[in-house]
Amino acid sequence: MAANPPPPDNLDLEAKLNQLRAILQSLGAVALAYSGGVDSSYLLAACIDVLGSERVLALTVDSPLMSRAELRTAREIATQLGARHQVVTIDELALTDVRANRPDRCYHCKRARFETLATVARAAGDLKVIHGENADDRFDYRPGSAAARELRVRAPLAEAGMTKADIRALSRQRGLPTWDHPAAACLASRIPYGTALTRDALERVEQAEAALQALLPGQQLRVRDHYPIARVEVPDGMLERIVEPSLRSAIVERLHAAGYRYVTLDLEGYRMGSLNESIT
Repeated sequence: MAANPPPPDNLDLEAKLNQLRAILQSLGAVALAYSGGVDSSYLLAACIDVLGSERVLALTVDSPLMSRAELRTAREIATQLGARHQVVTIDELALTDVRANRPDRCYHCKRARFETLATVARAAGDLKVIHGENADDRFDYRPGSAAARELRVRAPLAEAGMTKADIRALSRQRGLPTWDHPAAACLASRIPYGTALTRDALERVEQAEAALQALLPGQQLRVRDHYPIARVEVPDGMLERIVEPSLRSAIVERLHAAGYRYVTLDLEGYRMGSLNESIT
């Protein structure tokens, strides 16, 4: 479970919220690239609040890069919000530039996704395509953001200056169950650059992380796939607990069952996009 967000500056947050509302109002009708995560769930709620559900279409990409748990969450939140929701199936592994898993993989993946979603949005009534990037994302390596800019896919949360802490606070106020969900990322982000993506590897990671989440519910964690080695990242405060004999034994057993021969603990703990360290 994510830590409670720091108390926001109410005046500053209100100004950001007013800016977000103005941006959404100017767009008129939107198709949101919607994953069901913290950011896109709040943006979906805000779109419906400002524009009404009839002028908002949530588009979720179902692909080998998305876990089944995230897809279930996306469906559940969309239903809770009364949103129009459409699942669009895309197989990014059919794209050489995605499958090769070079450092620019995310650019090619996001470009293919946004192009497909733009086609769906045009067919649904020439809707403006938007996505849930926030103001903090500029501090991480995100080549997919370039694809969004090239295709004129707007990022209203980032444009309004909303940080992850802002979004968690507003999500809590709005009553969204995602307010304290761990940050999510596509399964490909667990595979080192230069190692080709395969369905087997993505499914192995998904199984391993689901097993860890069952043992450590709500925790921010990752299983980085250096097959046959699994490199487990957990928050600093969990490092001592995870090596307790009974929990350690359960983790090793479950990750062996997922297909890993060796199970290691990263002593630096969880950090967002740790595989980007090799290129940044």
